[in-house]
Amino acid sequence: MAGSPLLEATEHQARARVALNAALAEPSHAYLFRGPRGSGKRAAARSFAAEILAVGAADPEDARRRALLDPSPHPDLVWLAPAGAQHMVEEVRERVIRASAYRPFEGGKRVFVIEAAEAMRDESQNALLKTLEEPPEFVHLILLSSDGEGLLETVASRCHAIEFAPLPAEVLEERLAEERLDTAPDEIAAVARLAAGDLERALLLLEDRGRELRAEAERCVAAAIAGECAGAPWKALLDRAQAAGEDVEAATREALEEEAKAGVRRSAKEIGDGAKRAGRRRRTEILELGFELCATWLRDLAAVAAGAEEVVFNRDRLERLRAQASEVDASAARQGATLVQETRRGLELNVSEELALEALFFRLESLLA
Repeated sequence: MAGSPLLEATEHQARARVALNAALAEPSHAYLFRGPRGSGKRAAARSFAAEILAVGAADPEDARRRALLDPSPHPDLVWLAPAGAQHMVEEVRERVIRASAYRPFEGGKRVFVIEAAEAMRDESQNALLKTLEEPPEFVHLILLSSDGEGLLETVASRCHAIEFAPLPAEVLEERLAEERLDTAPDEIAAVARLAAGDLERALLLLEDRGRELRAEAERCVAAAIAGECAGAPWKALLDRAQAAGEDVEAATREALEEEAKAGVRRSAKEIGDGAKRAGRRRRTEILELGFELCATWLRDLAAVAAGAEEVVFNRDRLERLRAQASEVDASAARQGATLVQETRRGLELNVSEELALEALFFRLESLLA
């Protein structure tokens, strides 16, 4: 394993590395790589698949090399990622369930990777059960999931779970510093903590739209402290989420239409539905991020008010936090952060987002102003 791609892919995931290293001796038929986005599941899955395909190959090094390419030209590695918010049912049936019956094109193994497995519809997950229970002896399935609640228990229970932890803030900070040489160290330090171990989220927060979202969240909290919620400051968060959703919907529709032109069988309805699902998913992600940024700002206010600046996440906004903290009680700020998180969880019950935000910020105004 020394110096191997699998070792590099799990550099900051000691628990997963030990489990996967042991699994190589006798790979199971099905795995569930479970953990937050950006924690390295994807790279680990590709490296693990490459090691499986190298065993028994006529040229192990060449088989490993081709399997590690992204996209991979190895005929026995099938990698399925959702084009939109969900996997197409027929794509799961055709490329995984039916294809798993075919013998390897070369070597002695076939590996099927389903990225964002929680994005499979229940119909697809139920159809996959038999393949998970009784796969051909040469088949190995790897499911990747960032949201365990989206997977049916019947699916998860048939897989050997490999757990991936959020990346430490120090690791994110190091990677961001390497990728964003033009970014101030204070902002990188702040974003590394705000991302909660998610490298993709950290990179988003360093883009213009991420910076704008942070600014909107701070303005919303400032309005509550100043007693100015009558101006509906929360609408800016909704507008940002809506715009992000529309951008992703348009991009997904274009990608699906290009695939249809290239010969992938998709009806106009499937393209439209897939694009809309992708847009809704992105809209929800951005809105939830806005909630979390509001909650973290309130948590930081409580920390500064209590004299604990060393635990602040928004390290690039300390002066602003100090100014606001002088106007609020630490306990009230902590309660405010709890209110924000409770409201965010309540959105899962399909309540009106605008009404929920309106109620939240007037409650915050009553608590903080």
